[in-house]
Amino acid sequence: MTETPETTATETTAATELDDLVASLEREADRDRPAETTPDVGIVMGSDSDLDTMYGAYEALFELGFAEVTDVDDPPENRFTFESYVVSAHRTPGLMYTYAETARDRGLDVIIAGAGGKSADLPNMVASIAYPIPVIGVPVQEKSVDSVIGMPTGAPIVAVDAGKSFNAGLSAVQTLAREHDELEDRLIDYHEDLTADVARVSRDLHDRGVEAFREDE
Repeated sequence: MTETPETTATETTAATELDDLVASLEREADRDRPAETTPDVGIVMGSDSDLDTMYGAYEALFELGFAEVTDVDDPPENRFTFESYVVSAHRTPGLMYTYAETARDRGLDVIIAGAGGKSADLPNMVASIAYPIPVIGVPVQEKSVDSVIGMPTGAPIVAVDAGKSFNAGLSAVQTLAREHDELEDRLIDYHEDLTADVARVSRDLHDRGVEAFREDE
């Protein structure tokens, strides 16, 4: 491919944007901020095309009262928060390394990492670099499962089933709940609501009969 001024300018802009993002993570790691003002959970995915599958994690966190941090200088008032980035293990390895390496200093307590394809290396690599911060892997596709869970002894990663990012969000909150009674109470309330829903459906099916029940489905 012949290099033109336009392609050179585009490549330069992309490199500058990547360098700026890496530098911003490093600056944030160097800041001394109270834990209450930093994100508790980090969500990363290999591509923005993974977002639909990963959105379950956001739904779980929103359900349990978390808010998203989009401006580190103006964090939400919510006590518990999360951040999200696209970080490709193959296309932006430097960004992946910086994200994971600075995670602890930036205040993260747990990371949810999702990736698709047969070479879904992002969760594994983040788990290795961010250790001992726990990482919950989300295989975006069925063919990604073996790659995500294939870690050697001594390099742990927790993973959910393919596409089950909602469970990853719940697991992240469970991890935090060991130190935050408020989150434990929220998890218990959430589980009790699920139990009550099942009880209501069970009673409705029994009392109305299967045909009437199916008519309203």
